[in-house]
Amino acid sequence: MEDLFNYREDREAYSAARMRALEDLLIKKGIITDRTVDTVLDFFETRMGPFNGAKIVARAWIDAAFKERLVADAPSAIAELALPEGMAGAEGEHVRAVANAPGLHNLILCTLCSCYPWPVLGLPPYWYKDPTFRSRAAREPRAVLKEFGLEIPESVEVKIWDSSAQVRWFVVPERPAGTESLSEAELETLVTPEAMMGVAIAKAA
Repeated sequence: MEDLFNYREDREAYSAARMRALEDLLIKKGIITDRTVDTVLDFFETRMGPFNGAKIVARAWIDAAFKERLVADAPSAIAELALPEGMAGAEGEHVRAVANAPGLHNLILCTLCSCYPWPVLGLPPYWYKDPTFRSRAAREPRAVLKEFGLEIPESVEVKIWDSSAQVRWFVVPERPAGTESLSEAELETLVTPEAMMGVAIAKAA
């Protein structure tokens, strides 16, 4: 997906070099220690990430009442689940959920910068922060989704949800057909960050 936009080929090395320089400067000034960044990265790799979102969506797929509560009041519904402490912390305090349905497809973006529900979806990908994606997805969502490999029929409404510092959105994709016999844990494996962003749909394995 990242090759849809014109990034410099050495973007990973370039970003890493800038990060190391900034980290070194902050350590020298005594603002952080040499373990601070590793601690933060470990937090988002093991406690806050799309695996939480997958659990939330899988529960919504098997429990219609939970799904209704999730759409009505996402923080309260999420608090019902045995998820890591901190789900309502930074970047998750104002999270809201919208559900796809027959005739409706939801897409999230952030036109101002890159607001994102980190505890539910993890860290935002490069393309989500790209000005080209942010502006084009707002103007021509069907064309952008098609470039992601998702063609939405004209009969289906595409609704845009703009995340901000006040509200951070995520999508509850439709449950794939033919998954009636799967357990909740097995359903979790079908939920991707892209499906919870609305640039993909959940598919049966």
